[in-house]
Amino acid sequence: MKRIACVALLLAGRVALAGTVDPAQYDAFWLWAGVKPQAVVRGARAVYVLQGQIEASPRDESQVRVIAQGVALPPAPNAHVWLVYRAHTLRWTPRVTQIMLAQLTRWRASGRTIAGIQIDFDARTRHLQDYVEFLRTLRETLPADCRLSITGLLDWSSRIDADQVNQLKGIVDEVVVQTYQGRSTIPDYAAYLPRVARLQLPFRIGVIQGGEWEAPPYLAANPWFRGYVVFLRNS
Repeated sequence: MKRIACVALLLAGRVALAGTVDPAQYDAFWLWAGVKPQAVVRGARAVYVLQGQIEASPRDESQVRVIAQGVALPPAPNAHVWLVYRAHTLRWTPRVTQIMLAQLTRWRASGRTIAGIQIDFDARTRHLQDYVEFLRTLRETLPADCRLSITGLLDWSSRIDADQVNQLKGIVDEVVVQTYQGRSTIPDYAAYLPRVARLQLPFRIGVIQGGEWEAPPYLAANPWFRGYVVFLRNS
């Protein structure tokens, strides 16, 4: 009887862990400020490295600044590097763009394989068209061989028609749809996924270390699905 009980407990533990995001099972990661380096990054195929936050001055919204938050990149010899900018405003001045392009040039000179730029911006429904225009302008500013990635809110799939998001095709090279908020998985994330799968442009799914994730069977067969990115966090 005790043996049966032990087996039952082990099985229960496996079921509980089955939907937990273990970075060792993935090969693409976000590296954020304040998060300690993890050995798993060494074997990464792609890393998304925070470079800074772009925000308007609280005293004068016309004054936009870049707050440097460059994260040290651990050894990751085979990784393609994305430079990430957390944007709190779309009212970028020429100076902001100049800083970003200068950082891109420095990274390329470092010998790393630089995939491109990622913009992390919480575009709300009513501002999506403004965001599309912003991204179109940014795309024209970037070097032709620099790819452009953006993050997407999970609720885009319920609040915004997929055709609206599909306007980004040809402007951005990928959308990474985040299934978490803050440091936790969104409780009903699975309900949004069928509409996410309707996107007609390359997309990835963003998950958080230690969070919940159960992949729906239709996802792997989707021709636009490009895999996962794990947001690493301190334990």
